[in-house]
Amino acid sequence: MTFLIYYFLPFIVVLGVLIFFHELGHFLVAKYFNVRVEKFSLGFGYKLIGKRIGETEYLVSTVPLGGYVKLLGEDGEEAESLPPEIAERAFHTQHVLKRIAIVASGPIFNLLLAWFLFCGLYLISGNYVMTAEVGQVRADSPAEKAGLMKGDVILSVQGQTIKTWPEIKKKVQDHVNKPLIITVQRAGRVISVTVVPEGAVEKNVFGEEVKSALIGIVSSGKFTQVDLGPWEALKEGSVKSSEIIRLTCLTIVKLLQGVVSIKTLGGPIMIGQLTGQVAQENFSYLIPLLAIISINLGILNLLPVPILDGGLIIFLLVELIVGKPISLKKRDVAQKVGLFLLTVLIVVVTINDLSRIEAVSKLFDRLFQ
Repeated sequence: MTFLIYYFLPFIVVLGVLIFFHELGHFLVAKYFNVRVEKFSLGFGYKLIGKRIGETEYLVSTVPLGGYVKLLGEDGEEAESLPPEIAERAFHTQHVLKRIAIVASGPIFNLLLAWFLFCGLYLISGNYVMTAEVGQVRADSPAEKAGLMKGDVILSVQGQTIKTWPEIKKKVQDHVNKPLIITVQRAGRVISVTVVPEGAVEKNVFGEEVKSALIGIVSSGKFTQVDLGPWEALKEGSVKSSEIIRLTCLTIVKLLQGVVSIKTLGGPIMIGQLTGQVAQENFSYLIPLLAIISINLGILNLLPVPILDGGLIIFLLVELIVGKPISLKKRDVAQKVGLFLLTVLIVVVTINDLSRIEAVSKLFDRLFQ
């Protein structure tokens, strides 16, 4: 019962919401351009349940790891046999830019879903920020030499107001060996000191060594809740969405460069583990997790790999430039290559996911002792 409540159900809900919004993007934009939508399916494979409403059949299919929207005339062979009276509503007869919009709308809806979730979360719960209180001063550091002490609350750096701990690093990082005036509150008094940051080498989130500037202080680790109005919530939601999109794109680049190990990739099993762990902590924590996964799904589908939305967009851009579509034979070959690459990726992430499960690891150890 615990597995059902905390792992299976959250996983199905998260996956279902992601798939639904992705396919909803394709569906709504296709409808907007008056393209006939023949099927809207959550899941692949055989139909479990379905109902035809108007010209569209809505389905829930057996394999819940995806979904699809079937448009009239999207298959080349089918497109050639369409009667003239309905061909004008076929996908292949639309202007290239309309087709690009229909294809791109799925990933874009995933990004919009994440933005909406972040904005809503900030509006309802406000924002939790790390205060600018000093928890520790490193011995013989620039901060100690300047007279900063544990318990000081940093108010400003070079006259610029500081409200959160991350803001301090941003103000300091470009001032190696350059004096900075830091104003702090200490025991009810306001004190200003001059600190000269020293150069240092740190590791970023990808494990790369980067040059930085440090003054030798550590946060107290205290957080405070800040209530946000609608405008502030939209702003914070936009900033957070942009940060996650940027980090996701950087991660893909670092994977291609070999900086990030392919062993860090995860798939449905890892998503199931994460949703289960988060659900046990607090079901409300699923909202930011859902937003992050939605961004990852959107970016993944925009990659220029045949069989993904990004690959189809590349085909359509080539058609837009050269003035004619890529031949069905060439598209078929490219899609087979894309399917092979996607299959390899699925195998890799599945192996990674299984390696993270302690029970499976122990079983393999016993088998191969």
